[in-house]
Amino acid sequence: MALHISRWILISTFLAATAGAQVFVVGEKTATADISTDFAPTRVSLPTDKLTERGRRDLVRNLEAEQGFAHRALPMGAGITLQANGQLKPGPDQYRQLIYKKGESSAAGDRIVITAVTFKPDSIILDLNGGPYAKHRFLSHVSFNDAPVTAQAPAATGSRVTLSFEGGVPEISAPEVKALLEPVLDFGVKTSEEAYADTLPAPLKDAIAAHDVLVGMNHRMVLAALGSPESKVREHDPNDPDGPRFEEWIYGHVPQTVRFVRFEGDRVSQVKIAAMGKPMEVHDQNELGDYLPPPPTREIALGDAKPGDTQQGTHTAPPTLRKPGDPDPPPNTSGQVQFPTQKQSPTAAPIPATVPPASTPPSQ
Repeated sequence: MALHISRWILISTFLAATAGAQVFVVGEKTATADISTDFAPTRVSLPTDKLTERGRRDLVRNLEAEQGFAHRALPMGAGITLQANGQLKPGPDQYRQLIYKKGESSAAGDRIVITAVTFKPDSIILDLNGGPYAKHRFLSHVSFNDAPVTAQAPAATGSRVTLSFEGGVPEISAPEVKALLEPVLDFGVKTSEEAYADTLPAPLKDAIAAHDVLVGMNHRMVLAALGSPESKVREHDPNDPDGPRFEEWIYGHVPQTVRFVRFEGDRVSQVKIAAMGKPMEVHDQNELGDYLPPPPTREIALGDAKPGDTQQGTHTAPPTLRKPGDPDPPPNTSGQVQFPTQKQSPTAAPIPATVPPASTPPSQ
């Protein structure tokens, strides 16, 4: 009886302590208090023509793998719709609630990468940092002896932004798409091609901005103007089969305008433009004027010292086999080779030949 009473006393004490304990729960307002939802619509003039197949390919080539920074916190999953030159949906309160329920994919100022670009009749869908859904693999449904063939795919932590247009997607360029996404994403960081184009003279800079290729450009200029080619061809000139091989970059395909950019070494030697219904345009004369692109150079340094550095103490003595105090040999002469002295090895005494004793026949 006393044992039952003591048990009830312990249980009552534990329940009283549990009832008196305080549980702290972070609410939605506390968790989303520092999330900024300020929004200012853009004012970008849009063309009236509908998006063509070539424009769609250019957008995919120039937007995929582009890196930028988040202007605001982005929720995981899909649900953000930005109207071109319009408002952002959902509103401020629903935006905070979306982040509170789904979680934060990127904080303000975090680096983002466009990993996929999808087109709808009236919108462009951009997946950021892998997108809102994990890639499905059919092998995840296959197992042998209750052992899965592949490991479980990690959960998706990316986000998705839908850029919608009234009346359909127009013939828009990648810089215009980036300008429309300015309230959400910042692509102000220059790429290596853009930074390189800023160092060129004004005529070359304008040609690269207009996506034109001039005879005399180098590989880096062409990449800054048109991006990576769709295909490359290396062959000999049919008029000179024994001559050096040239490389030709091909942009576009029929029925769109096709450009053939021929390189000899690091310079563009010929540009052919084939447009539908027009004669072939051939440019084979230097179009850069007096400007000569610098040749590609590399600086090679041995060790930690810079080439041409003659300051005292910067160079260490080369390795040597001389002992301290040995004189240096005259320049451009070979020293006498000293052979080690041979020691007389003691001669070994000859081993006397031993005759085995005659075997005695066994006794009978």
